[in-house]
Amino acid sequence: MIKKKEIKKPIQRKYHLFDAKGKILGRLSTEIAKVLRGKNKVDFTPHIDGGDFAIVINSDLVAVSGAKLEGKVYHRFSGYPGGITTINFKDQIAKDSRKVIEMAVYGMLPKNKLRKKMMTRLKIYQDDKQTQKIDITH
Repeated sequence: MIKKKEIKKPIQRKYHLFDAKGKILGRLSTEIAKVLRGKNKVDFTPHIDGGDFAIVINSDLVAVSGAKLEGKVYHRFSGYPGGITTINFKDQIAKDSRKVIEMAVYGMLPKNKLRKKMMTRLKIYQDDKQTQKIDITH
């Protein structure tokens, strides 16, 4: 295990491109979470944020198994009495499909101070037309 004091070189971050076309939401999200956390690297250390960037394209075409298309429900609460808002998976995909993948990955990352920093390295696009504008040569 590497200690923060022992890090001599800066963390080398790579870009990983994920295509969500036809992929199951949960299986795709676990792959993305591993990359963001850095578990795919040899020098993985839990307390150091050493993960890579993850770029997801075609979020409109992500799939779910079983009856989750109608049965999966997302809740939001405003904090006021009676302020709960629910939306099912099918409607959320039509409204903003990027949010579905973002919430799934967010729930799979560790619940600590590093999670917010890891989520900043996740970029999600609804179609593949954005790939011409993405510079992944870093």
